[in-house]
Amino acid sequence: MAKTDKQNKSALQEKDGVKEPETLSSTSAKAIKSKRQKQPTVSDLVKGITSGNITALSRAITLVESTNPIHTKKANAIVTDCLPFANNSIRVGITGVPGVGKSTFIEALGKHLTNQNKKIAVLAVDPSSTLSKGSILGDKTRMEDLVKNKHAFIRPSPSGDSLGGVARKTRETIILCEAAGFDTILIETVGVGQSETAVHSMVDFFLLLKLAGAGDELQGIKRGIIEMADAIVINKADGENIKAAKLAKLEFKRALHLYPEKASGWTPKTALCSALKNEGISEVWEIIMSYVSHSKASNYFEKHRTEQNTFWLLQTIEERLKSNFYNRPKIKSELKQQIDLIEAGKTTPFVAAEYLLNIQ
Repeated sequence: MAKTDKQNKSALQEKDGVKEPETLSSTSAKAIKSKRQKQPTVSDLVKGITSGNITALSRAITLVESTNPIHTKKANAIVTDCLPFANNSIRVGITGVPGVGKSTFIEALGKHLTNQNKKIAVLAVDPSSTLSKGSILGDKTRMEDLVKNKHAFIRPSPSGDSLGGVARKTRETIILCEAAGFDTILIETVGVGQSETAVHSMVDFFLLLKLAGAGDELQGIKRGIIEMADAIVINKADGENIKAAKLAKLEFKRALHLYPEKASGWTPKTALCSALKNEGISEVWEIIMSYVSHSKASNYFEKHRTEQNTFWLLQTIEERLKSNFYNRPKIKSELKQQIDLIEAGKTTPFVAAEYLLNIQ
């Protein structure tokens, strides 16, 4: 049956696609495709990182964060080759409850440092959803000015299900950033769960941001986090909140005397600041530098880093053993059966665990 004119004019008709322009030869097309597919070698990335190339640094961090075994092998080689150029920075961990103003504080501190010709890297760990595993990764949006600063590098990473919400490979990322020439590493935690403990085990100085007038003083004293803090800074100390901030500072200063002396011999400091108004930021940095001078003079600085390396060695071994155990086909099969037996009341968790651990 012949089509009518109306059918021929239908919007559902299939049109020919756009033809490849004649000016692009097949040889050129293959060359472009080949260039896009070519991946930089370990040597290429290490050379780029040590010369301060941000693209190479970003690519290497992506490999470090990947769970692909091939990427992991390549990442390990890159980190190893970068080690001789690392360990020359000050590592500062910054934590506090959500809403305390961590991102604003980090941007203010970052701008203060870059004005002193320092190169800073911000490793901001973003909370991941336990349901969707998704993450907003919005720190670059919150640090509008710092992200445009050529002396600053901001790398938001999803926390995933790693230790305390800290990105699984943050320590390797620190090494890469140091090899790229960044002399100050700021690590922001998600501020919830046990992320503080994990960050504390990978930084030189641990800074706790607090709020005044929100019942946060007693909450802070009740939690064990103060014991880890090298300094407690009351943020948003401006406007009508100044009086409450000064009172909070006094209460925290008193509370610090209740804790045993730190191994470093350092007495934790308290300070006020308003990151939004850029007030008190230089004083906070002076406290950090005072701590660095104190800990280096007593040889605690290097000793502490060595202890951290030992801790992460043991932590990595534990994680690898755990991963290998659960990925064994026999265990996957038997684990489900043991869970069914526990739910049916036919065995106990302890007996089931003993059985699974003895499987050859």
